[in-house]
Amino acid sequence: MRATILKGPRQVAVEQVPDPVLPGPAGMVIEVERTAICGSDLHLYHDAPTGVGIHLGHEAIGTVVETGPSVHTHAVGDRVLISGVVGCGLCGPCLAGRPNICLANGAAAFGTLPDLPGGQAEAMAVPFADTFALRIPEGVSDEEAVLLTDILPTGYVGALRADITPGSVVVVVGLGPVGIMALQCAALFGPSRILAIDVVPERLARAAALGAEPIDASVASGAEQVKAATGGRGAQSVIEAVGADATVLDAINCCAAGGTISIVGVNLSPALPFPMGLVFLQSQTLRTVFAPIPSTWSALVPLVQAGHFAHLAPTFTHHLGLSQAAEAY
Repeated sequence: MRATILKGPRQVAVEQVPDPVLPGPAGMVIEVERTAICGSDLHLYHDAPTGVGIHLGHEAIGTVVETGPSVHTHAVGDRVLISGVVGCGLCGPCLAGRPNICLANGAAAFGTLPDLPGGQAEAMAVPFADTFALRIPEGVSDEEAVLLTDILPTGYVGALRADITPGSVVVVVGLGPVGIMALQCAALFGPSRILAIDVVPERLARAAALGAEPIDASVASGAEQVKAATGGRGAQSVIEAVGADATVLDAINCCAAGGTISIVGVNLSPALPFPMGLVFLQSQTLRTVFAPIPSTWSALVPLVQAGHFAHLAPTFTHHLGLSQAAEAY
């Protein structure tokens, strides 16, 4: 089969690789029909931090072509969506849909490690399929199903952990795909205002179309503009969806005293100049999360089916074939 391979920083190629095999009796193999490039994929593409030869991609849907004898909720021919994050599949958190806190330290995203090939390929192996895959529900489009594999759950958890209350003020820092998902999910909790920070005009315009108040951080500091827009107080809830040092610090500075910062942007920098004094003296709560994707499906699927996320399709900027993966990156 063909798969998208990371060859080095800013180098990918579609190559022939061996077909996937069952990853144990509780696993299955799917023929991939739709996949996507996420901001997390770009971290790998830019720097290749986990090494070359990785089979990329952690957002995929497709049709089951083979199941192990211990798979009970899926059958050959089913169309399924796959959690972008998996774990050992056996511990309590994994069985509860929270592989991000796998007790066996098995939490990992597809397409980030050599032994967990990803979904930007013609087929992929899925371990512990009953836990980490979901039959695509009726009324959920292919594009919505792809978003349910990672970024919609990530945005939802970012909003859920931001302690949003009815009538409060929310800030979303970063309006890429995850940030836009977080913005739409934040609205579910009834805030009076959502302030949306970015530097890209098209992203700011999309946020405005979704009812947020756009803040262009290329004009002045996002935090300064948030303070000006809130009478100097800041926002009770801040969601950071970029992961850069600068945006993490901006998110903290946007937050009101006693408020909550919820970080879903990926930042693995040991050199982050964390402002502990500010967070301590302002009695702020800071949370981070590697999204527990399967645990969100029971809440998100009915919301998708009911049309609560009516503006998901523009999240996909291009539609290309697998052979165009290098161009897509």
